[in-house]
Amino acid sequence: MKVEMVAGHQHPHAPQLASDDSRMKRVLIISLVLTLAFVVFETAAGFAAHSLALLSDAGHNFTDAFALLLAAFGIYLQARPGDHTRTYGYQRAGVLAAFVNALTLILLAAVLFYESYQRLIHPEPVAANIMMIVAAIALVLNLGIAWALGGHGHHHHDLNVRAAWLHMAGDAASSAAIILGAVAIRYTNWHVIDPILSILIGVAIVWSGWGIIRDSLNILLEGLPKGLQLKKVSAELSHVEGVIDVHDLHIWSLGSDSRALSCHILIDDMPPSESDSILRRINDVLCERFHILHTTIQFEHVKCILAETHCTTTQTAAQQEHRH
Repeated sequence: MKVEMVAGHQHPHAPQLASDDSRMKRVLIISLVLTLAFVVFETAAGFAAHSLALLSDAGHNFTDAFALLLAAFGIYLQARPGDHTRTYGYQRAGVLAAFVNALTLILLAAVLFYESYQRLIHPEPVAANIMMIVAAIALVLNLGIAWALGGHGHHHHDLNVRAAWLHMAGDAASSAAIILGAVAIRYTNWHVIDPILSILIGVAIVWSGWGIIRDSLNILLEGLPKGLQLKKVSAELSHVEGVIDVHDLHIWSLGSDSRALSCHILIDDMPPSESDSILRRINDVLCERFHILHTTIQFEHVKCILAETHCTTTQTAAQQEHRH
């Protein structure tokens, strides 16, 4: 048995990613200040109008502010380099922030459902005109922040920012629903619409929060990154020139937008200087087709003996190589 250990680690577009993170932190901080100011205004308006929908939306906006704060803190942490204690850095800090964000959404929805039930039993008159004006202001604010967070498609690949974006997009939808509900109340005088709107807002909150919980838990539990298929990656590697077999393949996420891979690859018996070209081809395939930039690959020159729970190998040669 002859084994050699090789590793690849590439960081393309690092300056661009740093620039995007810096821009996103500024957007998050400005959005946080605007959102907190609006929460105070909407809460006062909600009490003045006796509108549970407005108060629910104010509560949703408060969780938006918390989401923006967590997102900014998550970006700050995940940009920090690795050290002797956390060798992979703090990339999962953003994922953890997204998970906490999603939990706050679910808790808020539970409160909204309870309050809406109480209001359905004991309906109260609401000031429809105040509802419309405040909801219209909220709609403009939330759409503006959601647009800023979604610049360059950032929210699609960063789970942390995506959680904050969903907060804002969901609240924009809630504001639009409140406007329509206020119009209906004004012309029908059917005040039960107010708690019904609050229930619908809660359902939307649960729907958006559950997706974030599912995705963040998958990363925290080191599951297969979303969108990847283990068999497809294995098949692509098997087609690389010089590769005989691929086994013990593991793929996981270091953060929202960083994937890692380790595997054993069987090749013909050759010196490390010749196997280097195979390693380069493998890393090219992983980077270009699957966006996997951090790899640890063990070359084997004869098939290992598989035990029931582990692979037994006899190492006669080993080499460590780090690619940057």
